[in-house]
Amino acid sequence: MSLPVHDINPGADARLQPVRRPGGISPWSRAFDRLIGDRPAMAGLAIVTVFFVIALGVWFGWWGGKWAETGDGQWLPPSPEHWLGTTILGQDIFARAIFSTRTAFEIGLVVAAASTLLGALFGALSGYFAHTAIDGLVLWLKGVLDSIPFYLFVAAIAFALDGNPWAMHIAMIATFWTTTARLVRGEVIKLKSLEFVEAARAIGLHPLVILFRHIVPNTLHILLVQATIVFVAAIKSEVILSFLGLGVQDGVSWGLMIAESTSEVIAGHYMNFIAASGFLFALVMGFNLFADGLQDALDPKRSGR
Repeated sequence: MSLPVHDINPGADARLQPVRRPGGISPWSRAFDRLIGDRPAMAGLAIVTVFFVIALGVWFGWWGGKWAETGDGQWLPPSPEHWLGTTILGQDIFARAIFSTRTAFEIGLVVAAASTLLGALFGALSGYFAHTAIDGLVLWLKGVLDSIPFYLFVAAIAFALDGNPWAMHIAMIATFWTTTARLVRGEVIKLKSLEFVEAARAIGLHPLVILFRHIVPNTLHILLVQATIVFVAAIKSEVILSFLGLGVQDGVSWGLMIAESTSEVIAGHYMNFIAASGFLFALVMGFNLFADGLQDALDPKRSGR
């Protein structure tokens, strides 16, 4: 006499249930909860959001569009008409500081996005093909770029491109991707020895498919943190380069405002310097607070079991 299958194995006809992580919470959810609970990080995010709204308003033409208009009032004090006073040419300092916020975000976003993508690409290739000719070439290129003084490199590119407005962006991108590549390379070397990568190799997937579909997404936490750090570095570098005359050529930025204020401070007029320095300090401080909180939230050592 034969018995039904469910009598022999009662679970044979049961539906398969998805396997859940302990606690039912993904690492990204835990990281988000930690980030939300970090008050300094949330304060930094609020500051960055305010500046981003200001930049959006300039992009859409809602404010800051009259930054280049000159007037009869030279070095006017703060007033309801000119909140932070005027420059020696009668230009509104507040409008110039507001418009410079757009300049800062444009440079920061372009440099952060491009350098992070380059760093992820070269770092992933170098890590997956470690100790090969590809790895050697990437490490050699990284070593060469890191050995060149940054400001001399920018000056050389600016001279080679003959005043091209993208010279500063190119120099920053060519310099900033190396740190991201180094971090991604180390993470990829660690990940490629794990079981899920061995399983992908066993079923015959192409190495590039394994790398960019299965390994690189697991370095996203590094890329997010590095992008925020590069954003801040790009803004600070632009201010220094513009102050030296190697940065923004056809517009206004906080660096140019500080450069203009060097002669004004001697004459006893400080608002141009205070406005540019204050806006720069607030945005950089906000991004630093948010980047620190994001790094703590995405740190795998704090992810728990």
